[in-house]
Order: sequence, then structure tokens, then C-alpha cells
Amino acid sequence: MRKEGRGPRKKVCKLCLDRVAFVSYRDERRLQRAITDRGKIVPRRISGNCAKHQTQVTLAVKRARILALVPFVSESYR
Repeated sequence: MRKEGRGPRKKVCKLCLDRVAFVSYRDERRLQRAITDRGKIVPRRISGNCAKHQTQVTLAVKRARILALVPFVSESYR
């Protein structure tokens, strides 16, 4: 049984658990998890990333979009 007054469990940064030092724009599989089906970057409060890794993910997604590795918007959204 849960004790009253406790909120939901705090999310843990998956990148810290995997000991990722730097998020690369070339890692498409990791970036696809950071993007919604409409092409938006998932916010930190939902993904559970720490501030350092969320900044790296955001920068990597933006760079990958410029190089056309990741789409700006999905095909179904157009």
C-alpha cells in the first residue's frame, strides 16, 4: 500500500544510466525517442532527462534536422 502524501516516482535520466557522455546528432535511434510523432522535441518533465542531457538532445535534434537526418514535421501531419 502506498503512503499518503507521496507523489509519483521521480523519473531517472536514461542517458545518465547508460553513462552517455555526449549525445551525437548522428545517433538517429536515440533522437527518434526524443521526438514526438508530430516532430516536436519531448520536454524534460516528460522524458525524465537531466538538464545537461536535455540540452544536448535538443542541440543534437536541431543539428540533425538541418542535415535532414530527422524530419522537421512528420509526413502524416502535413
